Amino acid sequence: MKLKPLADRVVVKMVEMEETTKAGILLPGSAKEKPQVAEVVAVGPGGIVDGNEVVMTVKVGDKVITSKYAGTEVKCDGTEYNIVRQGDILAIVE
Repeated sequence: MKLKPLADRVVVKMVEMEETTKAGILLPGSAKEKPQVAEVVAVGPGGIVDGNEVVMTVKVGDKVITSKYAGTEVKCDGTEYNIVRQGDILAIVE
């Protein structure tokens, strides 16, 4: 199954990043807060949304930072994705 977002929606896959504390303890992904860095998997076409023209500025493969509790979580073929509006993406990580 393939996810194809509509309008200003973006499908992202959250990136699990291991983190080391100042004391040198390695924290696995499950011991941390919900990740906010994600990779863009699919991008909607944009267009007129709520009476405003929306031009999509993210593209597939971009690493982005999303709002902490934004979007809808979905599972497709055993992989978890998040579907967010482009407005819930705060930054592109370069």
